[in-house]
Amino acid sequence: MNNEPAQIDSGDFNVQRLVEAVTGLAVFMLDVDGNVASWTSGAQAIKGYAADEVIGRHFSLFFTEEDRRTGKPAETLVSARTNGRIEWHGWRVRKDQSRFFAQVVMDSIRSRTGDVIGFAKVTRDISIQIRIEERARRIIEFSPYAMLMVNGSGVIEMVNIQAERVFGYPREALIGQPIERLMPARYHGRHPCMRTSFLVSPQTRPMGAGRDLHAIRQDGSEFPVEIALNPIETEDGTMVLAAIVDISDRKLKEERIKAALKEKDIMLDEIHHRVKSNLQIVYSLLDLQSSGVEDAVALGLLRESQNRVRSMALIHQMLYEANDFVEVDFAGFLENLVPTLISAYGIDPGRITLFINAAHARLPINEAIPCGLVVNELIANALKHAFPANRPGTIRVDIVNEPGDRVVLSVSDDGIGITNDLDIAESTTLGLQLVTLLAEQLKAEVTINRARPTRIELRFRISQME
Repeated sequence: MNNEPAQIDSGDFNVQRLVEAVTGLAVFMLDVDGNVASWTSGAQAIKGYAADEVIGRHFSLFFTEEDRRTGKPAETLVSARTNGRIEWHGWRVRKDQSRFFAQVVMDSIRSRTGDVIGFAKVTRDISIQIRIEERARRIIEFSPYAMLMVNGSGVIEMVNIQAERVFGYPREALIGQPIERLMPARYHGRHPCMRTSFLVSPQTRPMGAGRDLHAIRQDGSEFPVEIALNPIETEDGTMVLAAIVDISDRKLKEERIKAALKEKDIMLDEIHHRVKSNLQIVYSLLDLQSSGVEDAVALGLLRESQNRVRSMALIHQMLYEANDFVEVDFAGFLENLVPTLISAYGIDPGRITLFINAAHARLPINEAIPCGLVVNELIANALKHAFPANRPGTIRVDIVNEPGDRVVLSVSDDGIGITNDLDIAESTTLGLQLVTLLAEQLKAEVTINRARPTRIELRFRISQME
């Protein structure tokens, strides 16, 4: 809009016909002295007066008492007559004396000869808009986050209380300053390009996703931050509202947690290393003891104990080497364990075929150790009893996952089978007693197939996945 006064002949000007249909605006005419010359339904809706209550009365009627005392109405007429058009915001008064905040535009109306013959006045009630804006301003002002409004040129236009606290500046020292003032010098070169890129396609998003960001306080100290960017459309173009969070405390806690976890890992590493070493010592002692034993039964018992110790030691060795103290690569464990059992019992590797189905099987250590001992006992039992008289055969170990975090572990063979009169749960042999006890520890359901093939199956739920 320009400030040129309207050149309208009074005889051709019919305000009622032109603006009666306009809603949400109080549109009316004043004569050259400021008296109300015409009135519309929009004016009545906003100001509360009927036409017969205001026609002929001075427009100062709508001003506040304070404005009337300071001569605001007369000043307004002089300014409109001189400048042709004036615009302002201020408080106005309704018929019931309630106030509303108004946006006002006033144009002088001139005859063809250039004389002022009246004024056209438009008033809009923007009270709700102002209340909304004030609430938004208060939300920003008292936000727990540091909030900055930055224009398209990177100049700070608004600062809230928390930003003053976080950065250590009074807002007067920041408003009108480039945003780079709050950044470490290493960011200054590339930030203008990043700002331009954001304004090309503005959208709410975190700044520097995946990167560590830092800001700088008035005292020159750096601190880590997280920043959310929000484009705000204004009359002066797109601005950016930045919400900034000082995450120094969070970073400190994260570092403490990392240090604690590292300390825990070192401690667990040491524990597993010592357990493995102690089991190896026990194994060696049993080996030394067996070298002086001539009784075949006693020697067999010592060898079985060695195999059990080896099984546990192997699990701890795999944990130690994998640097994973939570889960065991059970497939790798079986690949290492089963051949050593064949060797320990002096079995010709060509006579017994081993088949292991445990691809990608991983077990928590609470289940891995008992499962390892179960496999040890069942394979040892098959090697001793399933293939008499050098009979060839196959031993198969399967471990598969089922829905519901359940696991099925089975050991089977195609040997002579288990006799019907043998009750594993009531067996007096140490190996089968161990299997029963370990199954109880795993809370496993045990299924036995006595022949063609012989198979003992344990079905249990992985405790660490519950």
